[in-house]
Amino acid sequence: MGKGRREKPKLLANKLREIRTRFGLSQNAMLKRLGLDADFSRAELSAYERGVREPPLRVLLSYSQAARVWINVLVDDRLDLPSTLNHKDMHGGLSPRRTSARR
Repeated sequence: MGKGRREKPKLLANKLREIRTRFGLSQNAMLKRLGLDADFSRAELSAYERGVREPPLRVLLSYSQAARVWINVLVDDRLDLPSTLNHKDMHGGLSPRRTSARR
């Protein structure tokens, strides 16, 4: 434990970008919506959305709260974002459809 690299979520960057675009916001407007505009720059948000950098937990928690999805939906590549964001209740995500049957 603690040796070697931690596996990074492959779909995280896409999910963050998708949340922002579904809200119809620019990167600067998304930072304001998340309440992070005083501490993070548009360039940092861009790096998170491109997968160049992995966002800190504080940023992930802010996205989770804004979109009303549990944080595991963001970091678990086996879960997709729900079709509608910002539900009254937190959403647990959707299992993606598989094109072939699992054995």
